[in-house]
Amino acid sequence: MKAGGSVVDKAEGAAGYHFPDWAYKTESSPGSRQIQLWHFILELLQKEEFRHVIAWQQGEYGEFVIKDPDEVARLWGRRKCKPQMNYDKLSRALRYYYNKRILHKTKGKRFTYKFNFNKLVMPNYPFINIRPNAGEKETELVG
Repeated sequence: MKAGGSVVDKAEGAAGYHFPDWAYKTESSPGSRQIQLWHFILELLQKEEFRHVIAWQQGEYGEFVIKDPDEVARLWGRRKCKPQMNYDKLSRALRYYYNKRILHKTKGKRFTYKFNFNKLVMPNYPFINIRPNAGEKETELVG
């Protein structure tokens, strides 16, 4: 993505939202401890083949629903080489992100969470300017 370009692009139609390359880490090898759960969730959300297990909520920026919690937990366990992974353990890991304000549970909606991309940008990508300049509405890259 070039400097000055839009960081967040809304996809056309039912595909949901697409986020910039910096939001996604490249897939690490199975068993790698380098990937964090929130990156893994973004990977799943990015791929069409997983729309039946996890998907962006229409009309809500950054909000996603886990349609098949057991399958998401199984995929996470496979990635981390932890075959005993289940949704209880995965949801405990998701709750860790609440205090960091990376994501939060959407009240009244089962298995629905919302990313706070402003919190993800600053600590992980300090070169990103999250405050729009006068007259601008979207986040832009600095540099």
